[in-house]
Amino acid sequence: MRTRIKICGITRPEDGVAAAELGADAIGLVFHAPSRRAVAPEQAARIVAALPPFVCVVALFLDPDRPTVERVLETLPVDLLQFHGQESAGFCTGFGRRYLKSVGMAGGDAEAVAAAHPRAAALLLDGHAPGAAGGSGERFDWSRALPTDRRLVVAGGLTPDNVAEAVDRLRPWGVDVSSGVESAPGIKDHRRIATFIEEVQRVQRD
Repeated sequence: MRTRIKICGITRPEDGVAAAELGADAIGLVFHAPSRRAVAPEQAARIVAALPPFVCVVALFLDPDRPTVERVLETLPVDLLQFHGQESAGFCTGFGRRYLKSVGMAGGDAEAVAAAHPRAAALLLDGHAPGAAGGSGERFDWSRALPTDRRLVVAGGLTPDNVAEAVDRLRPWGVDVSSGVESAPGIKDHRRIATFIEEVQRVQRD
């Protein structure tokens, strides 16, 4: 199985284009105002407009109200929603889009979160505490990865130096990186993106 790659926290059109051209399957746009990588819907629309075809656009939220999500969906074409807070399954399924549910692996009952979201397209295992924002660069203990037959996306502390090990050990559906390919918060290093993607591809050829 080929591991899919998402580059999250895109804030500039040129970074989204570079990620796509280097082989990323998806880009992530953060709609959580306290984040250093947050974008306004209008800014996000410019990023999406610059993307080549066949790139999945993921919109990330943390405990948003319904109008916030609806405004984003009205402003730009979104393929997947990603929820990082305490959102209920009913809330997550209420927008007519497939969604990813983040599972904070730094404490809490990860299995209970997973069980509460049976309709999530995938579970995103991140290094943050339950309900906290992602993008912290914190790696979780990979031995705690959920024993499940559901699709898993691994995030949290991934870098070009360790992503091959993560893919080799966990065989996830996808990997998700933000700070691990940056030169500054929200500013992607295109060389690091290229190396990250090459490492994912390399371990799958071995």
